[in-house]
Amino acid sequence: MTIAIVGIGLIGGSLAITLKENGFAQSIIGVDNQQENLNKALRRKIIDESASLEEAIQRSDILILAVPVDVMLEILPHVLDEIDTQVVMDVGSTKEKLLEHIQSHSNRRRFVATHPMAGTEFSGVEAAIPNLFDHKYTVICNAQDSDTAAVELVEKMYRSIPMKITYLQAKEHDIHTAYVSHISHISSFALALTVLEKEKDEDRIFELASSGFSSTVRLAKSSPDTWIPIFRQNRDNLLDVLDEHINTLSKFRSLLIKRNFEEFYQLIVEANHIKKVLK
Repeated sequence: MTIAIVGIGLIGGSLAITLKENGFAQSIIGVDNQQENLNKALRRKIIDESASLEEAIQRSDILILAVPVDVMLEILPHVLDEIDTQVVMDVGSTKEKLLEHIQSHSNRRRFVATHPMAGTEFSGVEAAIPNLFDHKYTVICNAQDSDTAAVELVEKMYRSIPMKITYLQAKEHDIHTAYVSHISHISSFALALTVLEKEKDEDRIFELASSGFSSTVRLAKSSPDTWIPIFRQNRDNLLDVLDEHINTLSKFRSLLIKRNFEEFYQLIVEANHIKKVLK
């Protein structure tokens, strides 16, 4: 099995490490528009060789597109134009616009839309690590629009990691990720900006920062090159979630103003129920 990975960053690089180590891939071809990324990946032996996109398409069994979601809209139709029997898949965080974009393509059924729910706040090939995806969930979207054999091959790849697989329609996927991923990043960016603004006046504030603060703003280290395209494509869902989040924050503010700590207590008890979901 020869796998081409287009975009050798955190996700693409970590997949390359895992699929080579577990034996699913015999050879990994790296494609990236930054030669330095390819050089680093070669030095770390994350990829076996680098190639142009055209060469990688011709030589691979599976092409994994691990580029920002706005770039995905540009290159996926081109890749589908050039393939024959190859399977193409993506690992992007938004799906509805992408699948609408290629719905009528003659090779649409050779494409499998996926989203492995794993990552860190770091980016670039330097951030690629083994075991990033172990026992996490991956989502396969609109599987009914892909060839059965293509879906089965992608499932086999993910299970080799091993990952758990769930299936959603693109619209559902984008709504759910707005709640469990995208709003978390916006909240983290906002909190980081709030504290950084305060730190201008109180320059010792970070001396008191504990692990709780660090974990809360961890996502604020994430790259805008990755997240602005995601926010752009999932804007409508994100606005709905953000409105709900702002309403909850406003409720907390109102309770503080009124010194209504009894109701505040009950809201925290309700929030603690998340422990039953996240284990």
